[in-house]
Amino acid sequence: MTHLTALIESQKGPVHTYEFFPPRTEQGFTNLLDRIRRLTLPPLRPPVAVSVTWGAGGSTSDRSLELADAITKMGVEVILHLTCTNMPKEKVDTALAELGITNILALRGDAPRSDEYATDADANMDEFQHADDLVRYIRKQYGDYFCIGVAGYPTPHPDSLDADDDLKWLKEKCDAGADYIITQLFYDVPAFADWVQRCRQAGIAQPIIPGIMPIQSYSSFRRLINLTKCTVPDYIMQELEPIKTNDAAVKQYGASLATEMVKKLMASKLVPGVHFCTLNLEKSVRTILENLQWNSKKVHDSIHSSPVSRHNQLISEEALEMDDGEEKVPLAVSAADVAQWVKNTREHTAVGGEPSWDEFPNGRFTDVRSPAYGEIDGWGNGLKITPAQALKEWGTPATFEDLSDMFTRYLRSDPGTPTTPFCDMPLSPESQTILDSLIALNAPDKRYWTVGSQPAVDAARSEDPVHGWGPPGGYVFQKAYVEFFVPKSEVERLEKKLAGEKSTLFSMYAANRQGDTAGNTDKESVNAVTWAAFPGQEIVQSTIIEELSFLAWKEEAFEIWDEWARLYPRNSPARKLIENVSDEWWLVCLIHHNYKDTEGLWRFLLDN
Repeated sequence: MTHLTALIESQKGPVHTYEFFPPRTEQGFTNLLDRIRRLTLPPLRPPVAVSVTWGAGGSTSDRSLELADAITKMGVEVILHLTCTNMPKEKVDTALAELGITNILALRGDAPRSDEYATDADANMDEFQHADDLVRYIRKQYGDYFCIGVAGYPTPHPDSLDADDDLKWLKEKCDAGADYIITQLFYDVPAFADWVQRCRQAGIAQPIIPGIMPIQSYSSFRRLINLTKCTVPDYIMQELEPIKTNDAAVKQYGASLATEMVKKLMASKLVPGVHFCTLNLEKSVRTILENLQWNSKKVHDSIHSSPVSRHNQLISEEALEMDDGEEKVPLAVSAADVAQWVKNTREHTAVGGEPSWDEFPNGRFTDVRSPAYGEIDGWGNGLKITPAQALKEWGTPATFEDLSDMFTRYLRSDPGTPTTPFCDMPLSPESQTILDSLIALNAPDKRYWTVGSQPAVDAARSEDPVHGWGPPGGYVFQKAYVEFFVPKSEVERLEKKLAGEKSTLFSMYAANRQGDTAGNTDKESVNAVTWAAFPGQEIVQSTIIEELSFLAWKEEAFEIWDEWARLYPRNSPARKLIENVSDEWWLVCLIHHNYKDTEGLWRFLLDN
């Protein structure tokens, strides 16, 4: 095993690393390994290392170590992410002792909440309060055996008071013994360059590796910038606006934008390479590397080889002046050059033959074979906002009526409840079309707490601003479905109601946290609930519900209830209430197969 800093120093040209997370399904795990092999073998230039994420509190520790071990056996250097808060010290020690990995990315994880998490048996869970505590611990226990990285935030971390406070904490982590820095995602390259200069002025000398996350879809991009509070230049939002319902165009734009960013960063000489946050997806990263001509033969000469930004304001001239030896490379090119470059890239990436499971990640239920299955934004399970924000928005429920009120306030777009534990974004325009039905289901007298849904759609144009997705010229179809939590008695009532002639019109999946299941659907059944027909293509099925995918989501859903409960003191009414729901209620997914009957699902559920 070789330290990452030594690998960086040994390279003549720019370096790159990849980031992957443990997939949720066995099929996804197997296919991710194939994906990693393709991305680490010629003709692409191999990465100097591949990083593996680690769920907050060690929630994915076993799978993370399994994935890291498999990658190591490929002969690829691994960087193991390691979060330290809300986790026993013994679990940290176990991870550090596993596999012989010597490169670590030391992270805080969720804000420490030892008073809520700890039991008498876990009194040492507050050993680490911040990432610098973990860095100091590793240095004290293991000396220089590990090469330790820490996270940097070009846009200040949401928990920081301001940019100066954030920089102070980064310096603290570096002084504690960090060897390198990998940054959070960003899209404002001049602001990143300024941030690097501020780091150097503050005495931070460690190599800084910028995190690059290509835009994969408009919805996931909006979620990411909302979660990270990342600033985005106005021109990016303006260029995305007219193509936001065209998933193929957004994906291509994301690869093009990331390519330009990497070119400027490499030309700046401020960083030794880049870190690609892949979201377990392949095509965008492969496109970027091929655009850059980062292969085993052409690396250095390609930095300025293809047309670049239409926006000559993208990089400040002082920080990022492009200089290719004898002649300057212009920062602006003609629209025709850019169009031709995009056309060539699209034609090239269309013949790769890789699986297309990830092309249109429309919703939670994508193909379970995909390594990215169930992961919309890379943030993993759990709550997506800070505890303080959650308590402010969700209050302190003490009764079932309080919970119904919270879900209903969210549906009504109450300014005080812009999120729920199950959704960190405002209600979508598509959900607005079935709003009355959703509100009726969540009402105190009904108590069907909905956490996912879609309306029936019969041949909407793919350009439609509400229902459309994919390339233009196509037609989109949807079966109505809804996911909700109810007591066991309601599950039994629904099963009886489905018996008989209506059973062929509906498919129901239901499960509790203990693993008991119910419903009327065969284990081998596969339900395509969103599909589309595009010119010159086979039918694309972007949302598929089957037992395996439902049960994988069920595990995450009940983890969210647990995370929510831990916001409140032990033995408090709110915690007892939410734990009761988590222990006793069932998650149900109900699909209506007649997509031409737009009210059929809601009539069935609301007809007592």
